[in-house]
Amino acid sequence: MQTHTTDTPRAVIVISSHVARGSVGNRAAVFALETLGFPVWAVPTVILPWHPGHGRATRIVPPAADFAALMKDLEGARWLGEVGAVLSGYLGDPAQAEAIASLVAAVKARNPRALYVCDPVMGDKGGLYVPEATAIAIRDLLVPVADVATPNRYELAWMTGAPLDEISSLLQAAQDAPPPTMLVTSAPAMMNGSIGNLLLTPSQALLAEHRMIDRPPNGLGDLTAAVYLARVLSGQSPDKALQSTTAAVFEILARTAKRGGDELQIETDAQSLSHPMAMVQTRHLSVPGRNRRA
Repeated sequence: MQTHTTDTPRAVIVISSHVARGSVGNRAAVFALETLGFPVWAVPTVILPWHPGHGRATRIVPPAADFAALMKDLEGARWLGEVGAVLSGYLGDPAQAEAIASLVAAVKARNPRALYVCDPVMGDKGGLYVPEATAIAIRDLLVPVADVATPNRYELAWMTGAPLDEISSLLQAAQDAPPPTMLVTSAPAMMNGSIGNLLLTPSQALLAEHRMIDRPPNGLGDLTAAVYLARVLSGQSPDKALQSTTAAVFEILARTAKRGGDELQIETDAQSLSHPMAMVQTRHLSVPGRNRRA
């Protein structure tokens, strides 16, 4: 009988929304991580028939006490040594943040090298689409303990209280944020008709740009956070991880848009997760005071 070893923990606990139809939240993140070879423990924060942007959608949110109890079960699981990372996304209730923070602490106590990636799903250019109490809980309880945070530009702007319309202000806001690594999506690009992903690490700042797609489907942030985490867990350098993540997500987006899909067709373009061919322009940016977090 084969003996399982946890010498190199590869499992990822993914905590986010679950939809019956579509490729957002856990549906996007779990598929991407498993396709790239990582076992997943999936925890739903809310169950929906589809993304609410498609129309009325019944929400099933686990009672806060039940959710906390389930998370405590995971903290005490005899398989916790398998876990190499935690990824959290959309929350169904602000009380879930405290339970997630507790689980992250337990995972790190068992495996000090484990990563916590916080995708602070709370809003977009139209403003917050979660209750303010939920956004505050994410900002105050989860972002400060993250190794990597992956907000979009508008979420980072809400957390900092400042408009981030230029790359210089975005860089400053990302540098002032608590996580040592920030991957900011929907960043202003330097090329016309493009959009970017900004990556700020303790040693460098990088901007990966691709052409803009009108009316993109939902789920791009969920997919980006999961693919970037998979790249890092696979040992890719930050610049390579950014480039290959951006290329993969853009390729899936562009192909979905060409087919007229209203949801990301990740399953159809699964090969793009592993071997993206899309061209992405990556720039190294200069950031004054970059040694502050080194």
